[in-house]
Amino acid sequence: MTSRPFVFLSCLLSLPLAAQTVSESVTELQEVVIEGKAESLIGIATSASKGQTNAKELMERPFSRRGELLESVPGLIVTQHSGDGKANQYFLRGTNLDHGTDFAIYVDGMPVNLRTHAHGQGYADLNFIIPELVGELEYWKGNYYAQHGDLSSTGAARFKLVDSLPQGILSTTWGEYEYTRTLIADSIQAGVGMLTAAIEHQFYNGPWDLNSDATRWNSLLRWHWHDDTDRVNMTLMGYKGDWMSTDQVPQRALDAGVIGRYGNMDPTDGGNSQRYSLSFDWERQEGRTTTRANAYAGYYDLDLFSNFTYFKDSLARGDTLGDQFEQKDGRWFVGAGISRDWRFDALGHEQRLTIGFATHHDFINALGLYNTSARQRWNTVRQDDIYQATYGLYSELEFKPVSWFRVIPGLRADLFHFNSRNGSLPDNNGNLTKGIVSPKLAMVFGPWAKTELYLNAGLGFHSNDTRGVTIMTDPSTGLPADRVDPIARTYGAEFGIRNESISKMVNTLSFWWLRSDSELLYVGDAGTTEPGPGSDRLGIELASYWRPTEWAMADLEATWTWAHLRTANPPSASIPGSIPYSLNAGFTLGREEGLFGSLRARYFGPRPLTEDYADIHARDSLQVNARVGYRRKNWEVALECLNLLNRADNDIAYFYESQLATEAAPVEDRHVHPIEPRMLRVSVTWRF
Repeated sequence: MTSRPFVFLSCLLSLPLAAQTVSESVTELQEVVIEGKAESLIGIATSASKGQTNAKELMERPFSRRGELLESVPGLIVTQHSGDGKANQYFLRGTNLDHGTDFAIYVDGMPVNLRTHAHGQGYADLNFIIPELVGELEYWKGNYYAQHGDLSSTGAARFKLVDSLPQGILSTTWGEYEYTRTLIADSIQAGVGMLTAAIEHQFYNGPWDLNSDATRWNSLLRWHWHDDTDRVNMTLMGYKGDWMSTDQVPQRALDAGVIGRYGNMDPTDGGNSQRYSLSFDWERQEGRTTTRANAYAGYYDLDLFSNFTYFKDSLARGDTLGDQFEQKDGRWFVGAGISRDWRFDALGHEQRLTIGFATHHDFINALGLYNTSARQRWNTVRQDDIYQATYGLYSELEFKPVSWFRVIPGLRADLFHFNSRNGSLPDNNGNLTKGIVSPKLAMVFGPWAKTELYLNAGLGFHSNDTRGVTIMTDPSTGLPADRVDPIARTYGAEFGIRNESISKMVNTLSFWWLRSDSELLYVGDAGTTEPGPGSDRLGIELASYWRPTEWAMADLEATWTWAHLRTANPPSASIPGSIPYSLNAGFTLGREEGLFGSLRARYFGPRPLTEDYADIHARDSLQVNARVGYRRKNWEVALECLNLLNRADNDIAYFYESQLATEAAPVEDRHVHPIEPRMLRVSVTWRF
């Protein structure tokens, strides 16, 4: 596999030849076939809700934000309530995941979620991913998998980047509201391996009255080498983004004409963020033994300015500075993991044993919350130095005593260390170590007539913010504050069916239950999540994928969820933001050359905005996106239409108190962020 190198990469050819002791000859890369959603997982999957999608299927989807790649996970909804550089808002299995709580995301072996984050526990910003360099998205639902630990109770997803590109890519996109995007990427021979380089730039002003000036730079260098037993990837990624925010606005201001649909309440909201990482992934296959190891290190920074209550606190203080606040996060993170699979014969069938270990460390300096006015600090609410470490050990046995039955017991043990230092409030200093053990179990029956039945159960958990774990004094009021549990337990179970008896079609049906000892609830006037009472959820998920030919595919994913808080006051048991039902469907047509097209629809139903059963709900939302184009061997032209029906729905809605400058007292109200209007984007791609 060869491609023309770029001039700006020519200097990289002088890199020293790596691994010469292994091989002096160039290794010819073999084609790796990655399965899509309609491919068979009979005999492989350990639950009905386990799945994957490939690069081709991902790139066929029209999407407005790269976080929407995760909508390939059945039932997962991705929205936004602020500027384009901020992490997306996620919903899955009746849970408002905020920006990443209880859903773990990985890029290769590196976790994306950030714990003890300035803006929310588990903050998962996917802006650093370049979609064209994703080779596969693998996903799991529930807390039944021993390899997943913290923040994975509703599930997990792993983006697997491509080892190398078969052709170079030069792509540019123009769209309405000053949208532009340019990507240049290629793979070249570098020593005994292949070096892939990519640079991406994106700019977008959006339909907002306040230009978002959203600018993104992404870059990637990835060196890949493999032989008959080993595969090695070393990856350097960089991201930098700046934006102005149009946050959610009060419905009463829209109704009164104070602002328009795309107006704002504070024109100085916005932020900037950057993330840089270096990762190493290695896999060795020796006979029936597979060893995997990874290590990574990185730097992350966020400076975010928000104003959700406008003048509520300001007027109570007797000033007109407003309620804007700044959340500042800067950290170094390092981690590593290793696992080994042993496959062996017993009782006339192949068995598998897996043992693994992973560790992650965050070094957070000056994690800050500040009162600001027009981005100028006038008060430090709190500023902490945090060290948080996690060590996880797990094992799993896939035991097959007879041809129609597999049982997979697993066990995971995690140890957490929390350390917080606050110079101005030493009462909030703390040092705590806590452990938790989580058993897992899966049973698979079949296949009979290309049908498998699954029973899954497991215990999981999510950690809480270190500042809440060590707090003694509320920094805002000076009053005593209760500490939260460092780790909240979750319990899950699922019964599922996978059927592939119809040629070229995969159907799955799941019935699931999830209980949490402590619900992480969104607090609108603080813009963060706080631990709340326990919760129960149960639901049904149906997914169907049909690929009658290699150039056509249709899919349908539908979910229904019932969720409530376990409180002593049943009338106050609704879970704010819990989506009761959703539908994601579409079809794609197109060969390797010629005309192609895709049409997708995403719907999610009305949802409660308060804990009371009162009729305070968010409206439902329907978005239809379409893509049509023409491709030849080395080039492609595509036209995308986002929000094809031009619906005036909302991406997000909350209910809380806020106060405008002209109001005498705070008002409880819905606060909404609209979806963007219908817009067109044209892309031209050349492959060389």
